[in-house]
Amino acid sequence: MGNETEKPKHPVTSNLDENASYLKDALGVDKSFDVIKIDLEYVGRNMAMFLIDGLVKDDILHLLMKFLAKQDESTLKVDTLEKLLKTYIPYVEVETTDDLDKVVDTVLAGPTALVIDGIDKVILIDARTYPVRGPEEPDIERVVRGSRDGYVETIVFNTALTRRRVRDKSLRMEYQQVGRRSKTDIVVCYIEDIADKKHVEDVKKAISKIDTDGLPMGEKTIEEYISGRHWNPYPVVRYTERPDTAAVHLYEGHIIIMVDGSPSVLITPTTFWHHMQHAEEYRNSPSAGLYLRLVRYIGVWASLFLLPLWYLFAVHPELLPEELKFIGPNDNGRLPLILQFFLIEIGIDLLRMAAIHTPTSLATALGLVAAMLIGQVAVEVGLFTNEVILYLAIAAIGTFSTPSYEMSLANRLARLFILAATSIFGVIGFVGSITMWILFLARMKSFNVPYLWPFVPFSYRAFKDVLFRAPIPLKRKRPAVLHPRDPDK
Repeated sequence: MGNETEKPKHPVTSNLDENASYLKDALGVDKSFDVIKIDLEYVGRNMAMFLIDGLVKDDILHLLMKFLAKQDESTLKVDTLEKLLKTYIPYVEVETTDDLDKVVDTVLAGPTALVIDGIDKVILIDARTYPVRGPEEPDIERVVRGSRDGYVETIVFNTALTRRRVRDKSLRMEYQQVGRRSKTDIVVCYIEDIADKKHVEDVKKAISKIDTDGLPMGEKTIEEYISGRHWNPYPVVRYTERPDTAAVHLYEGHIIIMVDGSPSVLITPTTFWHHMQHAEEYRNSPSAGLYLRLVRYIGVWASLFLLPLWYLFAVHPELLPEELKFIGPNDNGRLPLILQFFLIEIGIDLLRMAAIHTPTSLATALGLVAAMLIGQVAVEVGLFTNEVILYLAIAAIGTFSTPSYEMSLANRLARLFILAATSIFGVIGFVGSITMWILFLARMKSFNVPYLWPFVPFSYRAFKDVLFRAPIPLKRKRPAVLHPRDPDK
């Protein structure tokens, strides 16, 4: 029974007209201008070539046709297929198949199909090329010193950029396809001698279970399927467009997921603290990197807790000691403080979205309008108070200093939740909402890795590495929570 189910539904026959007719209908040759069928005749045999215009290297196909045209009819009378593959089609990536449905999927992905009369197999020639931009430095993960290359939208380029940095003989690039219609190429990348075998199987199993027509949002769609937490704003995978960042995580025992068409790769598993790290910390001396990391932590905590704390003191000034009585607005303005906070939060998000959609030539004008409306005019008309704008500006700076864009958005939602709870329940709301936030994160897991590790559960050695940027020669152990097969670096 097992062998019967493996038989193709539409097998390749030795009749060229039957094969070509099926492929012509399935590919929609007459309906799509870019799907091309070329009728050929070489060495006394009729042939047909199917390809997608724009995805094929013309010079390679021209070379193959030129080579076949020089051959004599007598050369292919015996062992035709074997001679074609080994002698007369001089190209690296060549394979055969007896399944016409596989031929259709392969041609739509870019390779060329060569159908030959009298042969019950189709030759697939991977002479494709994709439109691609250069590997430029990512906008989100810029560094002062360091490499300037970044991942691009072509998966083969991304695997090459990774191989360039990880020349380990056990580096594995395992290929999968996802999407019944899109047939999107996915690569699961890991170092076999380091990565936990169970985690590798869990990731591949989670990807293989994805059942959908396509991946319109690329790697983001993959994350939503494999994370299992659809309404949780906190990311359980880390995105990166830097090959050096991906290489560092591979050496620690993480798994990288690459999706064709996306310049970002997924790093899994990750914890809360992975989203707080940046390559800039490791491009400086350990002391300077430690300073940068501590400043970044201060900014992140300020973005989370500064606004709710200031609001609590402004509404309940009796909580302040005499030396800090100056904290709080001198004039509450015409709107309640909590409404001012929510309005300006929405205003900043609107500005952020406007900046994304604004052409570069108009960005300066947008900044001037924002400064005038939110800064000067809004205060003069009494819509906002100066203190509200000051503290929200500090919180916004902390948000933008968060290395992970997804983490910064999640922290913003957490800040609004803590702010709303504080405005409704006062001190109890402030303390209770922060407690709920910590418990919420402590219950999270990324592929069975606790999200707050090494804080919960606590590990002194690992937590020290999280807080302080230790010198690289002193980091001799890989994270124990990843269960690496080789724990020593």
